[in-house]
Amino acid sequence: QVQLVESGGGLVQAGGSLRLSCAASGRTFRAAGMGWFRQAPGKEREFVATMNWSGRGTYYADSAKGRFTISRDNAKNTMYLQMNRLKPEDMAVYYCAAAKTSYSSSDYLDYNYWGQGTQVTVSS
Repeated sequence: QVQLVESGGGLVQAGGSLRLSCAASGRTFRAAGMGWFRQAPGKEREFVATMNWSGRGTYYADSAKGRFTISRDNAKNTMYLQMNRLKPEDMAVYYCAAAKTSYSSSDYLDYNYWGQGTQVTVSS
């Protein structure tokens, strides 16, 4: 079993940066593919970024390409999402998730552990 806790959200001006962290407990984190998803008010949860157990196999939503970077430190049981050049449309609750397998995936159905979410607010 994996427990996930996100942090690092907050208020930032458009064009600014934030780094989200996802602290994991449980032995299976190091073997799990991981992902970031987000949900804005009135919208469905959407995929942002993913990577496999080793930090490779990264894949990004078109909206995140070139601006966001997903990474992990298995020694610290922590995953990160570096977000640069933030836009008002990036405003959402961001969730980290651990996959059922070691592979990366953009499908939320492939994930069975979720954090509680962290709010990102971008002012224009």
